[in-house]
Parts: sequence; C-alpha cells; structure tokens
Amino acid sequence: MSDHVYKQIELTGSSKTSIEDAVSNALAKAHETIRNIQWFTVTETRGHVVEGKVAHWQVSIKVGFTLE
Repeated sequence: MSDHVYKQIELTGSSKTSIEDAVSNALAKAHETIRNIQWFTVTETRGHVVEGKVAHWQVSIKVGFTLE
C-alpha cells in the first residue's frame, strides 16, 4: 500500500426531494471535474420552508480526493 495525500473541498448540494439526493447531486457535479473522489462528510443540513413545509433541502459536505 502506498502513502496518499488528500485534498478536501466543501460543497453544498440541494434537492427538492431529500437530503440523500442533495448529497448525490453535489457528488455527481464534483465528479464531472474532480478525479479520485474517495469520501465525504456531512457538515451541515438545512432547508428552505414554504407555507410550513420543506420546499428544498441544502446539505453541505466536505469531499476528500486523492492527489495524483
């Protein structure tokens, strides 16, 4: 096993459907331009409320990836 160096970035994904979809949306978008994504950590969950109901989920995550 070789030693690795990782970099972290922070992203916020959103979804009208669920927290999981918000995370998936953020990871899918990051995957378009970042190689070697290895893990994520949820740092904050919040939402937008309209007429007493959740209208939109927003989830902030830290994403770690291996540097080449």
